[in-house]
Amino acid sequence: MTRQTDLGKKVIYQLYPKSFYDSNGDGIGDLRGVIQKIDYLKQLHIDQIWFNPFFISPQHDNGYDIADYYRIDPKFGTMADFREMVKVLKEAHIGVMLDMVLNHISTDHEWFQRALAGDAKYQKFFYLRPPKANGDLPNNWESKFGGPAWAPFGESGQYYLCLYDKTQADLDWHNPEVRQELEKVVRFWMQEGVEGLRFDVINVIGKDEQLVDSPRPRQLTVEKALYTDTPVVHQYLKELNQKTFGADDQIVTVGEMSSSTIENSIEYTNPAEHELDMVFTFHHLKVDYQNGNKWTDMPFDFQKLKHLLIDWQTKMDQGHGWNALFWNNHDQPWALSRFGDSGQYREKSAEMLAATMHLLRGTPYIYMGEEIGSINTPYQSIDDYNDVESINAYHQLIAEGRSPQAALHLVYLKSRDNSRVPLAWDDSPQAGFTTGTPWLQPKNQERINVKAELDHGEIFNFYQRLIQLRTNEPLISAGHFRAHLTDHPAVFAYERYLDHEGLLVFNNFYGDETEISVPSEFVRKRGQVLIDNYEADLAQLPVQIKLRPYESLAFKFSRS
Repeated sequence: MTRQTDLGKKVIYQLYPKSFYDSNGDGIGDLRGVIQKIDYLKQLHIDQIWFNPFFISPQHDNGYDIADYYRIDPKFGTMADFREMVKVLKEAHIGVMLDMVLNHISTDHEWFQRALAGDAKYQKFFYLRPPKANGDLPNNWESKFGGPAWAPFGESGQYYLCLYDKTQADLDWHNPEVRQELEKVVRFWMQEGVEGLRFDVINVIGKDEQLVDSPRPRQLTVEKALYTDTPVVHQYLKELNQKTFGADDQIVTVGEMSSSTIENSIEYTNPAEHELDMVFTFHHLKVDYQNGNKWTDMPFDFQKLKHLLIDWQTKMDQGHGWNALFWNNHDQPWALSRFGDSGQYREKSAEMLAATMHLLRGTPYIYMGEEIGSINTPYQSIDDYNDVESINAYHQLIAEGRSPQAALHLVYLKSRDNSRVPLAWDDSPQAGFTTGTPWLQPKNQERINVKAELDHGEIFNFYQRLIQLRTNEPLISAGHFRAHLTDHPAVFAYERYLDHEGLLVFNNFYGDETEISVPSEFVRKRGQVLIDNYEADLAQLPVQIKLRPYESLAFKFSRS
């Protein structure tokens, strides 16, 4: 079995610990909460759980500002809790994947504090630069969270680079001592039984030592090219692979690749390169950004979405790269609210989106709550939000002339807090998540919750079926990809093929019935419906098929 064939059989569940289940009533989800809900996790038959960070952190960016890589934040539990959780999950045949945030650290971290105190060794851990001769900042880069990407380094007169929040100082990977320290972090958690590693924004670690101005200020595409996917990133990942996880075939690795290219992603994930197993890329999640601006309200561009998925699937297949397949994560509003119908066709559109992604080539990720059809949360005030990016955006939108109501609407559409709202276990005021006051208030639990879904829903069951198919069908786990009906205005159609078998998949992305002409090469092919989110009973492919609203139909046939 090849490495990618093995990866193709896996399904990974992303769990945001702060919002999964609170075991002690303090309003924050914790590791013991995961242990208490082990039976629920087992029901899905997932292979691994990716945990968002639960390390010591001041929580300015919900744990992605790490102050100690080796200690668990008491809010989430203890090392004893972690070890028990790893043990019970292993008994359930579920591995643990941890988030490795290695591009930056919290300004509370000992390394940064020692640098501030004047320790020359640790000052070399960061990008410290003097102002320009005219007093301007070292360069004109923008923070990804808004504002300049520089902050004053104490009273030194210098500035430190912070591509994200001001409290997240970028580490200088050019310094071999930085790389060695981060390798120690990875090895430590591997020794604790971790079987997966997700590397946060890992393709921005290769910033040039010169840090020149962007030639086109405020044009992020131009600016990102100065620090994204640079050749040295591949060198650093090869080194990290060799010195840490590369010797252990059980470790699954995935890199979060901001604004990456297909060519670089192939190199990151081709097994022959010995870098990573797979990549998260985000181009398909920007098709409802007007002129590239996230904080806008526009219908998603279906043709753009479809052709992005086709392009990545086709070229990654040809280049022996590997995709992490996903619609949702902790940094995205719910896909169901963006690309489906959160009202009349919530169930069918949730299932169609799931089938579309899970039947593609790659390794699927399910974000906690996706399996019950979660949707965006309608908060009434910006004070209800917690996310620093959302709050900054709200104030920026008002500064640009939007009314508070209009600004709040855009935050509702695109806020990361939508997916960070605690998982609703039942329809009670605190959603069964906590006996205390939740850190972020649930709103949709009367309609959407785990208990109701397991009692009489259909989405969870559909996910179970998709996971079973990926486990049992080599066509899905190892097959190649070919697009069909590429210009159809409502349907994303593709074929998976392997040896003498084929799978033809039709996904209707809209709430209207639509008729498709089956490509002539498949007409009268005999086979069976592998999965459908309605009831479809085909033994042979006809000339035309009528797809119902948000229908997803997958037909398996012999290619001989």
